Amino acid sequence: MDLTILYRGPLASCDYDCPYCPFAKRRDSTDRLRADRAALDRFTTWARAQTGDRLSVLFTPWGEGLVRSWYRRALVDLSHEPHIDRVAIQTNLSCRTEWLTEADPDTVALWCTYHPGQTPYERFLDKTRRLTGAGIRFSVGIVGLPEHLEHARRLRGELPEQVYLWVNAADGHTYSDEEAALWSELDPLFPFSRHPHRSAGRACRTGSSVVSVDGEGTVRRCHFVKAELGNLYDGSFRAALAPRPCPLAVCDCHIGYVHLETLPLYDVFAGGVLERVPTEEARHGPPAPTSASDRHTLQLYRRSGRPATP
Repeated sequence: MDLTILYRGPLASCDYDCPYCPFAKRRDSTDRLRADRAALDRFTTWARAQTGDRLSVLFTPWGEGLVRSWYRRALVDLSHEPHIDRVAIQTNLSCRTEWLTEADPDTVALWCTYHPGQTPYERFLDKTRRLTGAGIRFSVGIVGLPEHLEHARRLRGELPEQVYLWVNAADGHTYSDEEAALWSELDPLFPFSRHPHRSAGRACRTGSSVVSVDGEGTVRRCHFVKAELGNLYDGSFRAALAPRPCPLAVCDCHIGYVHLETLPLYDVFAGGVLERVPTEEARHGPPAPTSASDRHTLQLYRRSGRPATP
C-alpha cells in the first residue's frame, strides 16, 4: 500500500500570537502535552513497523511542534526508515535547527511559515540559510495580507532562487485583480490559493491514497471531512480505502485541495507535495498538463488568471 498520512495530535499550543490565527498563544496543560507525546510515540512506532507499505507523513499540528523534542525525534527516526518516502512538518521555524544533522536529508523536509512581527526577520532568514547549508528540503511562505507584502518582497529577494516562496490567501480577504497580480509576482502559483476550489462530487485522492489521522488513531479522509474510515491501530481503516468524491461544497486549504484530481497540483509539486516544494518549471508559472483533465483546467486557468473551478 502506498499511503500519505496527515497526522494531527492533541497539541494546540503555539509560541506565536498571530492575530490571524485562532490558536495563537494557546497553552497546553502538562497532561495534554503528555498525551500528545504518548500519541505521537504510538504513531511513530506504528509507522516504523509498516515495512510492507510505502508511507509519506506530514505533521500538521494546530500548534508549533518543533519546539517539542518528541516531534524533532519523530522526524529524525522516521527519516531513516527505508519504507518512508518523505516525512515533513508545518512549522514557524522558531526552533533550533541543529537536530536536523541527525536526520536523513533525502527524506526529511520542512514547510516553513514566516510570521512578520513574531520573530526578527534576520533570525528567521538565518535559519533558512542553515537549512540550505545542511541540504534540507524546505519551502517558505507567508499569509497574503496587505501589511505583509513588503516583508514578502524582502524574503523573495534574499532567499536563494531555488527556495520556493508561497503565499496563502488570507482567510476572509478578497483580492482585486491588481492585488492578486502583486502577490503572483512573488508566487506564480498564488492563483491556486486566491479562490476556494469547488469540490463537491469531484474526484479527490483523500480517502484512497491520502488520509488524516488524529491522536487516537481515528482515520478520516482529510482534516475537513469528519466521517470516520476506521482506526489506524486495529487496521480497520484499510478496508475503507477507496476512491470517493468530495462531499464538501468547496475546499480552500492547500493541504486539502492539493489532492483534488481536477487540479494539476500533483504535477506542480511532483516530488514535493508534502513540503510544498514545486518543480523548477512550476516555480516560474503554470505547469505543462499531463492529462485531458489537466489540459482543460490549465486552459481555463490561463484564460481567467486563476485556477478553474467550473
